[in-house]
Amino acid sequence: MTAFHLAPQLAADTVPVGDLALCRVLLMDDARFPWAILVPRRAGLTELHQLEPADGLLVWQETLRCGAVLAGFGSKINTGALGNMVRQLHLHVVARVEGDAAWPGPVWGSGPRQPYPAAVAAARVAQLAAGLGLAR
Repeated sequence: MTAFHLAPQLAADTVPVGDLALCRVLLMDDARFPWAILVPRRAGLTELHQLEPADGLLVWQETLRCGAVLAGFGSKINTGALGNMVRQLHLHVVARVEGDAAWPGPVWGSGPRQPYPAAVAAARVAQLAAGLGLAR
C-alpha cells in the first residue's frame, strides 16, 4: 500500500489546520477569501468516485462540518472538487461575501493569491481548528 503524500502545489499554497478522521484540512493562503481545502488521506486518488463507500460518506460529512464552520465568515458557501490543476483528490470549501474580490464569479483564476500576514493566518487556522474540534 502506498503512503499518503500531499501534492506539492497544495502544500505550497496552503497552511495546515489539522486532520479530521479522513481528511487533512488546509487553509488556502489567500486573504481575499476564507477558504479551506479538504484532502482525503488516501494515496493515489484523483476523483470522488474512487473513494470506498464508507470514505465517500465520511468525506461528505467532513465537508459539511467545514462548511458550517466557514459559514461564520461569509454569506454563501461554495464547495467544489475540480482537480484540473492539482490532480490529487481535494475539495474546496469557500466562504463568499457579496462584493468580495471575485464576486459573483468563481474564486479560481480571479487574480493573484494574496497571502495572509502570518498573525492573521495563525488566527484563521486557530478559528478553523476550534470550529472543527481539532486540537492545536
